[in-house]
Amino acid sequence: MAPLREEDADILYRWITDRELVLLNSRFDPPTREEHQRWFDAIRSGDGSEIFGVRLAADDTLIGSCQLHSIDHEHRKAELQIRIGEREAWGRGYGTEAVQLLVRHAFDDLDLHRVHLHVFATNERAVRAYEKAGFRAEGTLRDDARIDGRYVDVLVMATLRS
Repeated sequence: MAPLREEDADILYRWITDRELVLLNSRFDPPTREEHQRWFDAIRSGDGSEIFGVRLAADDTLIGSCQLHSIDHEHRKAELQIRIGEREAWGRGYGTEAVQLLVRHAFDDLDLHRVHLHVFATNERAVRAYEKAGFRAEGTLRDDARIDGRYVDVLVMATLRS
């Protein structure tokens, strides 16, 4: 994990406009290039969130992004999101490793107690990665998201400092 760089904006835009990739965790509603740049500038300002690039150690290639958002220091919690955008990197453990590093950062550096996330129940690869990283299912939000005209259950998962 490393801070995002200005030159990462184009890669992130490619991922957010990739229908198949986006449908793994959201409805497909691609932003304009200008909307994306405004989001990119805002997210890097760190107001209530921290975002990082997931990069290969061997050559610094950006393969994904991960973030803590809705950081609540009073209740010592945050929500985690991750996207491995490069398909060639899927199934290699990079997502699990990035999640583990981000959770360690949340607990050790930000002094949080709880990190939670939402994941489509149909995204079995992501659910397995989260479980490997120590997350446990806390509940199911039945038919919580309408994706491409069908309803999808959303799992709430969390891990605690303890």
